[in-house]
Amino acid sequence: MAAAAAELALLEGTLGLRKGTKYGAQGERQIPVLQTNNGPGLTGLITIAAHLVKQAKKEKLLGSTAEEKAVVQQWLEYRVTRVDRCSSKEDTRTILKDLNTHLEDKVYLAGNSFTLADILMYYGLHHVMVDLTVQEKEKYLNVSRWFNHIQHYPGVRQQLSNVVFIKNRLYTNAH
Repeated sequence: MAAAAAELALLEGTLGLRKGTKYGAQGERQIPVLQTNNGPGLTGLITIAAHLVKQAKKEKLLGSTAEEKAVVQQWLEYRVTRVDRCSSKEDTRTILKDLNTHLEDKVYLAGNSFTLADILMYYGLHHVMVDLTVQEKEKYLNVSRWFNHIQHYPGVRQQLSNVVFIKNRLYTNAH
């Protein structure tokens, strides 16, 4: 839950919303809960994130066309069902391989538009990307390109550490 609450706080900052909303947790899996002033509480990372996007009047982050909205939803679901439940190195490799293939001909997860899917996938993968070696980052070149682009998107990274992708050579073999 602490991770989900931290992500939702980051999202508030990215969306330009006032920070300080208190999130609770529910159940064994510690699903985030947002108690709203007008009505029942909202449950789940994706539900709360979509609510925050609408509150910030940035609905375009949810997709512009029906197809794009469906693709954004698909990647948000992938984030919660696959990335958040990743429990082994093998799971991580499968996720990175899937993403790498998907991003071969795309700038963003939903195609050519920056969406909530990019933001939440970035937050969900940050701890994975930080731990990858330079060689592993090169193996998943499309994911690395996408991740580096997203981390430099205005307002997204905030206090998360910058992930370095460039291998600097101080000396070359050629004289």
